[in-house]
Amino acid sequence: MDIAFFHALNNFAASAPSLSAVAVFCAETLGYLLIVLLGYSLFTHEDKRRGTKEIVVMLTTALFAWILAHAIKYFYYTPRPFVALQDVEMLFPQEANGAFPSGHATFFSALAMAMYFYHKKLAYFLGIGAIIIGIARVASGVHYPTDILAGFVLGGFIAWVVHQFLDSKAKSLQNA
Repeated sequence: MDIAFFHALNNFAASAPSLSAVAVFCAETLGYLLIVLLGYSLFTHEDKRRGTKEIVVMLTTALFAWILAHAIKYFYYTPRPFVALQDVEMLFPQEANGAFPSGHATFFSALAMAMYFYHKKLAYFLGIGAIIIGIARVASGVHYPTDILAGFVLGGFIAWVVHQFLDSKAKSLQNA
């Protein structure tokens, strides 16, 4: 089922130059745009100090999740679809390093989940962006759907753990 879904998305994206261009934009560029918009929205926060703290927590959480995803890739190598399968339409160049879990999916799901603890509406926007990026990475031929799903789970879990840790620290400081 993983390979069938991969082929369906990859073949669809490769079927027309305009679809390929959209997939590549979403897979490679959309994330940078989301980070810029995130920074803008948080740095224009009424409370500058709080907004700065929130963006540091969110980006640190997402970066930690991304590092963990790459550590997993190092110890649990899974070939990318264009390495393992013959009939893959690669829409942009990609290194043949490990695919599981997706670093992009891990980073952006961690970012969206971390945002959820501060600004729910923005988190939904980021979550939709993370889903679009994940689908585009499959459509572009660089990930299987399970790579993306694993990244979403890992990123969300890391953000939840960091939130629980920070929340318990804040409560212990209040009680001290």
